[in-house]
Amino acid sequence: MNTTMDTETRRLLEAMNRQPAVDFSQLPIEALRQAMTMPQGKVEAVGRVWEETIAGGDGQPLRLRLYAPEAAAATRPAMLFLHGGGFVLCDLDSHDNICRALCNAAGALVVSVAYRLAPEHPFPAAPEDAYSAFQWLASQAVELDVDANNIAVAGDSAGGNLAVATSLLCRDRGGPQPARQCLLYPAIDAACDSDSMHEFAEGYLLSREQMRWFWSQYLPASQRQSPYAQPLRAELAGLPPTTLITAGCDPLRDEGQAFAEALARAGNTVAYHCEVGQIHGFCSYLQGLPAARRVVEQVAASLGKA
Repeated sequence: MNTTMDTETRRLLEAMNRQPAVDFSQLPIEALRQAMTMPQGKVEAVGRVWEETIAGGDGQPLRLRLYAPEAAAATRPAMLFLHGGGFVLCDLDSHDNICRALCNAAGALVVSVAYRLAPEHPFPAAPEDAYSAFQWLASQAVELDVDANNIAVAGDSAGGNLAVATSLLCRDRGGPQPARQCLLYPAIDAACDSDSMHEFAEGYLLSREQMRWFWSQYLPASQRQSPYAQPLRAELAGLPPTTLITAGCDPLRDEGQAFAEALARAGNTVAYHCEVGQIHGFCSYLQGLPAARRVVEQVAASLGKA
């Protein structure tokens, strides 16, 4: 196990590694989703939580969960949040704790998106849903007491990929665009062949083989060149200022750093930080890992800079 790992993270990971391994390729999708339920622990109270249903990318109903802070404000920032889970797993409930924490820390309206999951709905279903949700949020800014000029898009892991796809689609199609994008250990590169992919291939919560399997479920061979699926292939000029966080003991670390560097080369403003002693998905453990709370505060503070 990597010697730079925080003590709390090491204990968490050792406990996880004592559990029976789950073979993603051998379980039916619904059974896998139940087996991989994310921990929540004690969640924070917020001012109000409710749901809306809008038309998604295919015109079918798309669920959104909205979190409003307790403190009233004439206008407040907003954040569209896209959950991780390899494009296959997780839902509104799995990331409820992160959304609540961001809502309170930023004093922002947070809107979580129940986008369509692969393999039932492969690319481009998820980014189209995310784009539809962002356009809806922008159109409802007045009704939701939101500052239309300060709406961010954010996500963790696969959700970070979808956040970038949303920014790209908004830029390329015109209309309202995010004021900022906040990416937590994003999944960027389907090749899964970076140094960190090999260094942390097994035993660090997310494995290289799991990530390869996720991509195989999500991205058809005919779409592998799409910049909306693999944003390192995109023209990146003209994207919003970006906060990008990676984890030092994460297979996705190097592709996240490479994407931050590519954004900067394209002339975008980028604040990049690697949480050295952390593993993939660490922000889901808000009750046990101090680094998770630290990153939530960092992302919240970035909304004030939009």
